[in-house]
Amino acid sequence: MSTELFSLKGRTALITGGSRGIGRMIAAGFIAAGARVYISSRKAGACDAAAAELSAGGGVCISLPQDVSTVEGCNLLAQAYGKYETSLDILVNNAGAAWLAEFDQFPEAGWDKVMNLNLKSPFFLTQALAPALRASASHEKPAKVINIASIDGIRPNPQETYSYQASKSGLIHLTRRMAGRLIEDNIVVTAIAPGAFASEMNTVARDQAEATAKRIPSRRIGRDEDMQGVAIYLASRAGDYAVGITIAVDGGVAYASAAI
Repeated sequence: MSTELFSLKGRTALITGGSRGIGRMIAAGFIAAGARVYISSRKAGACDAAAAELSAGGGVCISLPQDVSTVEGCNLLAQAYGKYETSLDILVNNAGAAWLAEFDQFPEAGWDKVMNLNLKSPFFLTQALAPALRASASHEKPAKVINIASIDGIRPNPQETYSYQASKSGLIHLTRRMAGRLIEDNIVVTAIAPGAFASEMNTVARDQAEATAKRIPSRRIGRDEDMQGVAIYLASRAGDYAVGITIAVDGGVAYASAAI
């Protein structure tokens, strides 16, 4: 087996929502695997600080702050990236939001905000960066698009996060549809469906890790390396032939448990 199978040496990556949580985990993993990484997030200060910290170990991480919740924002991020690079090897659509409210009180704002960021933006950011992805892609070395979905898009979560669950289910199907088209351009589209990882979005896993672990077949919450391993697999040569798939990284909740 080639030692380069999981290497990202010489590749460029752009990760939205890369300043914290799962996006930051993936950024750190990509940097360790040799990639030149660009991270984006809505808050410039947090994005700049995260990029500086991720670069401290000798890798390269560049901050490109941008709100990608609108098509205009997606286009602006693509333009900002284009000032540094003419091609893109790996795009990770990770930026996301959630909204919790009871059914009878669930607001339109909570629907539109989540759907726009979680479902619309991955499509239009990929569209905006398609020229850069195509410039990198070849039959022997395809470019990669990795959408970050959720196990809530695979099976219902008891929490009343209606728009979040619908958006992630839609993103999984969108991944398949985009994959069918973009493989024609040597761009491989896949998705990851995370379970319980400690983050500002998943405060239950962060603040109640022990209690959360009892509901997971693997009896623990996810660690950075769990997310990094799957992301590096999909981004590297190792994942070139895995087209349109969604991998659940959840300790068995979605596929090895009878509970929802």
